[in-house]
Amino acid sequence: MTKILRRLALTATVAAIAAPMVPLQAQQGNGNARGPIGPSPYQIVREWHKPFAQPGYAFGGNSGLFADTPDRIFVLMRGETRLPDPIPAEFRQHAGTIGINVLNATALRTWRNCMFTLHADGTVRELWSQWDALCAGSDGPGPHRIRINPYDEDRAVWVINETFHQIYVFSNDGSELLRTLGEKGVPGNDGTHFARPQDVAFLPDGRVLIADGLDNHRVMIMDKDLNYLGEVGGRGDGPGQFNGVHAIAVGPGGRVFAHDRSGGRINVFRTTNDPATLRHEQTWDGFTLPLDMIVNENSIWLTDLGPLRFVNLDFDGNYLYTWLVPSALPDGYLEVHTFTVAPDGILYGGDNQYGRTQKFVPRPGVDPNLLIDPPWRGR
Repeated sequence: MTKILRRLALTATVAAIAAPMVPLQAQQGNGNARGPIGPSPYQIVREWHKPFAQPGYAFGGNSGLFADTPDRIFVLMRGETRLPDPIPAEFRQHAGTIGINVLNATALRTWRNCMFTLHADGTVRELWSQWDALCAGSDGPGPHRIRINPYDEDRAVWVINETFHQIYVFSNDGSELLRTLGEKGVPGNDGTHFARPQDVAFLPDGRVLIADGLDNHRVMIMDKDLNYLGEVGGRGDGPGQFNGVHAIAVGPGGRVFAHDRSGGRINVFRTTNDPATLRHEQTWDGFTLPLDMIVNENSIWLTDLGPLRFVNLDFDGNYLYTWLVPSALPDGYLEVHTFTVAPDGILYGGDNQYGRTQKFVPRPGVDPNLLIDPPWRGR
């Protein structure tokens, strides 16, 4: 029995287990949360992300995450946050504990330590501060996503800088900037420029898909050498159009999933015999502001707002499971802007507003079908 069939068979059982924890009345009042709603299959390792900033500073918004190995988790951070002087006694670990929303508190932002890696115990492993200059001087949010091409033997690290309209490709150890795409501070809609790009994904045949983005509302298709082939999308509410492409991911059978952020939708495409295009197949409506996603062998997981939640869908857009993410500290979130699953199955989520990353471990005895697997990789 496939994982999807097992999960559908468990729906009634899950609902029965979840009912005492999520009353029916609460489900009905949960905005866009729908389908089987139950408890989180994970528990959070409290205060896992260990601070390392110099005195007087805290984490900024954690906008991008990627687990390279179980003991090397990449974090893309929108600089550090300057703390008040004196620091309030209630401060612990991150700026959210003293009421600072690091996404909005731009006057407190310092472009330092924008990229780093963490050990599995939450301590810092590598600081890529040699590349902080690529974010310096930004009057916007700056870095947005960090990804690694699973088909690249050298495992180059891709970083999307929204504000500067650029994409950087680094060697895996951070010693070299291998390539820069786009022109700094110059938006454009041709084959070599971007306008607030958001994400990147990789097809098994070597092509690269760029979610471009909040201004151009398109998915660009590049060949393995990063030459422009074509694009799909465009601004609008029609099939395959966007009001901001926020995240993109690839799944089996040539499927490509792209978040329409402000449109509250997911557009589903499929590859064709023409390498320069994708064929639009489905649009899934009913979301508020979809944030990030992981595609597995049989389903897709995403985070969305209104209320903040993790949502699991099959490839026809049917809801399989939803669990809500509370906002209350110490373990809550205001925005799970990004999440990643390490090869050992551990989930990590980056908070772009409280300002830190958290580690999620499976609850004892939880059904494994409710857990998020690492991203799909074609063979």
